[in-house]
Amino acid sequence: MIVYRLTKERYATDISGKGSALGGGRWNKKGIPVLYTSENSPLAILEYSVNTDLDIMSGLVMVMIQVPNSVTEVDIATLPENWADNPAPTSLLSEYTERWIKENPTLALKVPSSVDEEAFNYILNCSHPDYHKVKIDRTRPFKLDMRLKKY
Repeated sequence: MIVYRLTKERYATDISGKGSALGGGRWNKKGIPVLYTSENSPLAILEYSVNTDLDIMSGLVMVMIQVPNSVTEVDIATLPENWADNPAPTSLLSEYTERWIKENPTLALKVPSSVDEEAFNYILNCSHPDYHKVKIDRTRPFKLDMRLKKY
């Protein structure tokens, strides 16, 4: 399957998960390398834009990543009621991911987007034995349509 990631140009070829390990995120604790990706490019744009000041969204690249179809899907009904809140209840969600990583059943964890629970992100386990099969398929420069700044 192909997943999408919008990132700064200097990080376009880095799929190591080091960035998420440095700061942690909604689905991972600090020190746990995962790669946050989305099911399509519009969701990748939306996810990036809610986490970044639109005024500094330049020098971006859309990265399309080929991932083996090895996926565990999170059942939204099993998540805490406040899973989509901002700030995120990271301890509960990152514990879920940590268990998944320790069990190591699949390469990707399909999670609902906190922006739109009908859309999905894929958390890639950079420590999975098959992670070497994850490859960048292609990249393209991305320029934000500044009409989005109206919202």
